[in-house]
Amino acid sequence: MRARAVLLLGVAVAASAMSGLAALASPLCIKERTPFALSHDTVKWTMSIAPGAECVQGLRWSYMQIFNVSVVSGPSRGQLAVLGSGFRYSAEKQTRGTDKFTLLISGKNRQVAGTSTLEVEVNPD
Repeated sequence: MRARAVLLLGVAVAASAMSGLAALASPLCIKERTPFALSHDTVKWTMSIAPGAECVQGLRWSYMQIFNVSVVSGPSRGQLAVLGSGFRYSAEKQTRGTDKFTLLISGKNRQVAGTSTLEVEVNPD
């Protein structure tokens, strides 16, 4: 019985910690999301994010495969991490103006291989 109580307490602490993390996330952070075509094109996205928040964004459209996402130029104010076929941008707690970063995406769009360059402008929310 005591082991079960310890397990339940551990689950409650983990759930509490996760709910605290979820409160910092910005699920609607991409304001302009123009589709890219993996046809050696360049697209620009705009992101709005609160200081100290995170934006997790997938890049794959339903009709394409993403093979690789690489950072061409990283942000100067926030932190950027590539997560499989997406990315996570973490804003500084004291945001002072805009930020930007550029990603190179390679894969197949409807069975045709290619790349796209994604330029993201980050604005404080």
